[in-house]
Amino acid sequence: MTALLCGALLLPAGGHAGDGDYAACVQREALLGTDDQRLGDLRRRCRAGDEAGRKAQSLQQAAVDTRLALEEEVARNPFVLLAHRPNYFLLASYNSRPNRAPFETVDPELAQFMQPVEAKFQVSLKVPVLHGLFGGRGTMYFAYTNRSFWQLYNTQHSSPFRETNHEPEVWLSLRQRLRLGAWTARLMDIGLSHQSNGRAGTLSRSWNRIYGRVVFSHDNLAIGLRPWIRIPESAASDDNPDITDYLGHFELTAVARNGRTRFSLMLRNNLSTHRNRGALELGWTFPIHGHARGYVQWFNGYGESLIDYNAITNSIGIGIAVSDWM
Repeated sequence: MTALLCGALLLPAGGHAGDGDYAACVQREALLGTDDQRLGDLRRRCRAGDEAGRKAQSLQQAAVDTRLALEEEVARNPFVLLAHRPNYFLLASYNSRPNRAPFETVDPELAQFMQPVEAKFQVSLKVPVLHGLFGGRGTMYFAYTNRSFWQLYNTQHSSPFRETNHEPEVWLSLRQRLRLGAWTARLMDIGLSHQSNGRAGTLSRSWNRIYGRVVFSHDNLAIGLRPWIRIPESAASDDNPDITDYLGHFELTAVARNGRTRFSLMLRNNLSTHRNRGALELGWTFPIHGHARGYVQWFNGYGESLIDYNAITNSIGIGIAVSDWM
């Protein structure tokens, strides 16, 4: 669910001054004002306050449209790169069940000295390549995401990168304003994704997907649903033929904003009643100082990295977020 999850800004809903607030304003001004003030003056002041409240609420409700419009305007600059998924650096991520099995024959020293505490970071950027499609509602994007797992504190093995996943993708994004009850469908996308760890031999992992995505918003909440279909590969070149048994067939992401604090949830599942597998990730970002934001992330399940796609991971980390879902 990109950049609003494609970059949209959501704000908490707030009330505006209604008839009850206007009457209370007049009463309050009459009680606290001076003896020589006129009733007409009181009414005019309270009406002005009421109108200001309504305008503020209108601006708040339009925040999603404003953010999307600003992002589109900035994106027309050919020298601008936009945040895609969250960008962060976890200074310490503790994995209660390090997956040593893939390295036991290829890199036995790393398998022996692998530490449960490591650094984890993600760099995710996108660039629009085509604007104004389908009557001005469509934009085509290209993005690249790098997620790395760094044995930073493993001095016995020269602090190696345990795993790095690369994911280039391209997609067509269409702006929407479809109402479904209290929710509004804001974006509909269709795209192509390639994900690999850039390794050879028994450590090689990769797959290709065609995916769709729809993003809904309501007040200070956003929900993105991304189902996918794996593009088949030949048996000779398929490093992980059972990857969808573990990483599933869809990803559901939910994000809530409360002031400068954000909470996120990611859920994947294979929808199997026989051997159900999936993953859950919870995130919390909060202000530290200025633009600096703290980030706490908990992951449980399969597929935190490609090398661990078929091994259960239970990890929790803390660090700095550079950009968030919204």
